[in-house]
Amino acid sequence: MSITTRTGILAALAAGAVVLTGCGSDSGSNNSSDTSSSANAGGGTSASSSSTGGADCASGSLKAEGSTAQKNAMEQWIKDFQGKCSGTTITYNGTGSGAGVSNFIAKQDDFAGSDSALDPAKDEVAKATAACGSPALDLPMVTGPIALAYKVNGVKDLTLTPQLITKIFLGKITSWDDPAIKAANSGASLPATKITVFYRGDSSGTTQNFEKYLAANDPAEFTAKPDKDSSKAGFAGQGKTGSQGVQQAIGSTEGSIGYVEWSFAVSGNLDTAKVDNGGGAVELTADSAGAAVAAAKVASNGGKDLTLKLDYATKTSGAYPIILVTYEIVCSKYADAKIGSLVKSFLTYTAGDGQAALQDLGYAPLPTEIQSQVQAAVASIS
Repeated sequence: MSITTRTGILAALAAGAVVLTGCGSDSGSNNSSDTSSSANAGGGTSASSSSTGGADCASGSLKAEGSTAQKNAMEQWIKDFQGKCSGTTITYNGTGSGAGVSNFIAKQDDFAGSDSALDPAKDEVAKATAACGSPALDLPMVTGPIALAYKVNGVKDLTLTPQLITKIFLGKITSWDDPAIKAANSGASLPATKITVFYRGDSSGTTQNFEKYLAANDPAEFTAKPDKDSSKAGFAGQGKTGSQGVQQAIGSTEGSIGYVEWSFAVSGNLDTAKVDNGGGAVELTADSAGAAVAAAKVASNGGKDLTLKLDYATKTSGAYPIILVTYEIVCSKYADAKIGSLVKSFLTYTAGDGQAALQDLGYAPLPTEIQSQVQAAVASIS
């Protein structure tokens, strides 16, 4: 990534960091006791004549939480939306995908952000539907590439293959000058520095997507079932809480590597590895991540639920394969129509004009075809 590009993205992130000043908090507090704007409690929402560039504004309050992967995007969206729609207060707490889904099911939030769609095998679909009193929808909203961020003195250009990534995270390759890493990085000066691995220690959709990548590309080595709980994967190293925790650990530890959303790698000024799935080394960019999402298959349920099937094993030239999509999990019909109106208004913005802000924040906008389906699904919310 060029210095100019990184500087521009960091400036955008800095602007987004002030989003919730005076209108909410993302200080890490869950505030789960505040249910005044929950899906079934109502938040005093009313229609407004102003517009978000695709939907009428609705005044009132929304409370949401979940994925830390989309935290930077959500902060910017909230700032921009509230600037267009006066009388609106939206709070989003980046507590992790697992917490977001659990608290949405517990009716503590109006919508949740999750880096994995609701899992029917864990009864999440049934529980969310029961909480809503209507079918719950998984709406892909943010393409968040997963970066392999590292800190190795003197190494600014690093290529890793799926097999190298698996062995590093399982503790089977422990030094940066390992012959296998050298073979994939001809000409690089790799030091005899111990590899320190960092991973998400909390329940995380980022972890599940990263593990899906490992399972799809190196099933002989990575035999665990992909899960949000990293303790089942057998990773070496240390678990950290939240994307920011992993970001900070990598940034302060020489010889370290970890998986973290690209947005956090950018804001932490971390180096990121190229990935070679077999079609050549691919640098992580918005375009290369978008190319992988564009090939995703939509598993549609009546044209509304839009769970995506990602091809983590793609060998397409120029497609960065380690990606995740953050879903907004919502009710198709809210018990309080005023809440439904505001959810619809906000997500109309995020699925429309809001997509244009993503690239400067370290994300990739939704491909056009998928974006159109998301917009149609959002329009059906009531």
